[in-house]
Amino acid sequence: MNLDDYTEQLQPLAARLGLDYYPVDFELVPQNFMLEIAVYGMPVRMHHWSFGLRYIHQLLHQNMGHSRIFEVMFPGNPCRAYMMDRNSLAENALVTAHVIGHADFVKRNELFARFMRMAGGHILEQSAARAHNLENALLRHGQQAVETVLDAALALEPHIDVHQRLYRPPYSAPPQDQPPPPRQDAFRQRYHQLPGAPTPIPAAPSRRAIPPHPEQDLLWFIAHYAPELKDWERDIFLAVREEAFYFFPVHACQIMNEGWASYWHARLLREADFLPHELYLQALRAHSDVVRPYDNEQQLALSINPYHLGFCIWEDIIEREGIEAARRVCAEEDDFGFIRNYLSPALADKLDLFSYQERKDGETRVLSRDIHEVREAILAPKYNYGAPCIVVEQMNDDFSLVLRHDHARDGRGLDLAQSEQVMHYVARVWRRPVTLRTVDFRGAPRSVEVKPADSARTSAKPA
Repeated sequence: MNLDDYTEQLQPLAARLGLDYYPVDFELVPQNFMLEIAVYGMPVRMHHWSFGLRYIHQLLHQNMGHSRIFEVMFPGNPCRAYMMDRNSLAENALVTAHVIGHADFVKRNELFARFMRMAGGHILEQSAARAHNLENALLRHGQQAVETVLDAALALEPHIDVHQRLYRPPYSAPPQDQPPPPRQDAFRQRYHQLPGAPTPIPAAPSRRAIPPHPEQDLLWFIAHYAPELKDWERDIFLAVREEAFYFFPVHACQIMNEGWASYWHARLLREADFLPHELYLQALRAHSDVVRPYDNEQQLALSINPYHLGFCIWEDIIEREGIEAARRVCAEEDDFGFIRNYLSPALADKLDLFSYQERKDGETRVLSRDIHEVREAILAPKYNYGAPCIVVEQMNDDFSLVLRHDHARDGRGLDLAQSEQVMHYVARVWRRPVTLRTVDFRGAPRSVEVKPADSARTSAKPA
């Protein structure tokens, strides 16, 4: 039997076990194509120099044995799954079962469903169309002009507001009708009719503040309010924003999603009596490689393997509460609720989880095994899409822009040198001075000020 035969038998088995998912298109691809998908995030996506750097980094890691890509799966209707043609038959049988688990998760989970309703279920076709539009922009406007815009948009890629709609209109305009002047009594009417009485000067209408509230969606704000942004530049910002919306559930549910897929690939293979015994044993070895907590021969891990942690939590939920309770959790939670509500103290002890600190001198120190601190340490990189919380505070009358780092909200500091580089990207497309207010590592107020390229001068100074 070949892989197609096993796939045809695994899908009815999944249906009998209660899995419900969009159709999945499976495709075997060569290693270099798989690597490009993993780096670009899509089979066809807008070209940018940063993806080339990621490609080299991923290739080095793969050649050194630090990482291996078994599959890449894209949620949608249908889902698309790419598998390495160099995987063994047993590995790709496991990958097929794993993808079926992913497909069940993304159809069942409300966060995925909400974002799919906004972005649609055909992301690969949409991404290819955006890449085509970018190629046309390159021909019309030149590489330097297009890369300037794409540099800024990709630098701000995580800075979206996932609580807003994908297709947001601009802020509502202030009402045009001014309220009528207050009625005057007879004495005041006669007073204003006296010779030489001053003519009352009508009050100037107040200018509506933009933004009317701190705005977290930087891509959306720049696309709609940058004073000199051209239509094709605006389209690039909105395209990057749309893809950021698509990827958010993948980021926010990674531990749940990988754990659910790992649970189901293990169960499907265990119950697939049509698999030859030797192939099942080989797949079982691949499963052990996927869900192990440690790399190579290490006996201690300083990073979380989402496959292992998610798999263990799902097994614990199903053992204690049953599969239907697990399906309810799958539908209702993201990683925040999953970890806070279902990573129990007993399971954390069993998995030997702890929070730690890496000192500048290279020493690593265990901080705590308290379950609340362990949970928050796992979740810390997930806040706000893993990026510092930056909001647009105000746009001045001269269109200069003031951004603010909401450090109290996200609990992160900023690398001022890196922030300055991102601010340069922003100033090039905003084309007016841009200021970022933040704090340094001591908590003292600091500001980074950048002017457009024709008068570039940057300062990082106490606010």
